[in-house]
Amino acid sequence: MSFTFEHGEYVLVVGSAGIDVKGRPDYTPVSGASVPGRIRSSVGGVARNIAENLARLEVPTLLLSAVGDDAPGRRVLDRCTEAGIDVSHVKIVPGANTGHYMAILTPDGELSMAVNDYTITSTINAAYLLEHETLFPLAQMIIIDANLEDRTLVTLFDLAAKYRVPVCADPTTPSLAARLRPFLNRIMMITPNLMEAAVLWGRSSLTYTPETALSAAQFLLERGVRIAVVTLGVHGLAYASGSDRGLIPAIRTEVVDETGAGDALTAGVIFGLLHEVPLDEALRLGVSAASLTLRSRETVVKELSQELLYDQLVF
Repeated sequence: MSFTFEHGEYVLVVGSAGIDVKGRPDYTPVSGASVPGRIRSSVGGVARNIAENLARLEVPTLLLSAVGDDAPGRRVLDRCTEAGIDVSHVKIVPGANTGHYMAILTPDGELSMAVNDYTITSTINAAYLLEHETLFPLAQMIIIDANLEDRTLVTLFDLAAKYRVPVCADPTTPSLAARLRPFLNRIMMITPNLMEAAVLWGRSSLTYTPETALSAAQFLLERGVRIAVVTLGVHGLAYASGSDRGLIPAIRTEVVDETGAGDALTAGVIFGLLHEVPLDEALRLGVSAASLTLRSRETVVKELSQELLYDQLVF
């Protein structure tokens, strides 16, 4: 199955943009103690990460977000501009801190825990969206993360419906995923991991198996989502869409840092859909983008290109 989209001038991405700070210890730390390791910072934010991946894949991309009038905010805007994202409408908030995400990784590069401070995203509100309403009818697709507040989401989905622009959503994290539950029947594609899928399903947890992921994808489909993609890390992903459902295996690769891999997967799938390739191939492009990101210390691979993405593709 493939999907056809109305012509538009760009993809409109709405949500968080900030700085990722990541610490990877040399060995498993003892609680309450400091251990040697490596600390890195990079530009992040789920919506912004998706936007950068798309821009590097030569998809015209416009970002609606907010940063502080500070050095981290300028770093975010500079990196976005370098990647080719249109940031001319990003809100610069005097006196506010640019959003930050702080992650502690395992020695193997997997996420152990994280803290995020994206208070500034409250300024991406309904008034801000309505101020930029003229951008919506020119969009081919809208992509959001779940950092947006409830009233903002209502306005965004109303504008998307008004101008008949499909919406793709990344649930971002289990603590935010529930914000998207009232809008499932208005979402074209959603890409939760299994923990986020459990929240969307109203479950406390789900068994970490491909069969459970398939059931979660089917549940989301029954709630009105057109394409449901449930990611399983090293086990790949499960998907459901119309009469199609199945599993796509992950590409076996070294994990340097898993931060941003899910955002890359979302962007890779969207890239494929925008080019009207069959859904199965679009999902494999997403897996390819995630694999490239897992091997990088950067949250978004600066060298990402269409050629690199297809070179990694496995059928």
